Amino acid sequence: MKRLVVLLPVLNEAEGLRWVLERIPYASLEAEGYETEVLVIDGNSTDQTEDVAAAFEARFLPQEGTGKGSAIRYGFREALAMGSEVVVMLDADGTYAPEEMLRLLKPLKQDGVVIGDRLRGEMAPHSMSRLNYIGNHLLTWLASGLYGTATHDVCSGYWAFSRDAIERMMLNSVSFEIEAEMYASMVHRGIAFTYRPISYRPRLGEAKLGSTADGWNILRKLITRRFLPQPLL
Repeated sequence: MKRLVVLLPVLNEAEGLRWVLERIPYASLEAEGYETEVLVIDGNSTDQTEDVAAAFEARFLPQEGTGKGSAIRYGFREALAMGSEVVVMLDADGTYAPEEMLRLLKPLKQDGVVIGDRLRGEMAPHSMSRLNYIGNHLLTWLASGLYGTATHDVCSGYWAFSRDAIERMMLNSVSFEIEAEMYASMVHRGIAFTYRPISYRPRLGEAKLGSTADGWNILRKLITRRFLPQPLL
């Protein structure tokens, strides 16, 4: 059996977290040879997020620092310390279907990464505003042009990683620019990655991502890492 850690960064996501935890396909994962544990990294939630995690016997850890990027980097360190051979990361807000996890795991290679592609997948009505839809396509197009390596969805929040890939990536992002930095680091470090179409639905609960400000931060990170491959830690 391979050790799989499902990494869920959260901040006041009680409703979405419950929806996700109810749908993790444990039986299908076991049939594919995975022993699965859920790791919830919490950004100081003030709702019932911790209670939901406890009800589903998920491992719950308060994150170090603030922001999604900090949560994911901390989660990576913890997942590796837990002996994980594979990590699946997804947002715990109901936008990504846990049932589709095997779409990413089946093509995953021992030293690679597979990313869920929302922009070429099935996007439910009202799951993304027009501004966010345009922004995601624009950032994806700019990333491909900057790095000379095609990306289909540079801001996707649904990823499957081999242990080798996590150990090789070099990251310092604090906030929502983390996915763009992971793409940049994979290109610079020669980590193989591919995409699989996934579904995308409206989030549960209050949105955390700010369309314009976070979009500029993502673009800034892409430009910075294009010319400074190694982050200043």
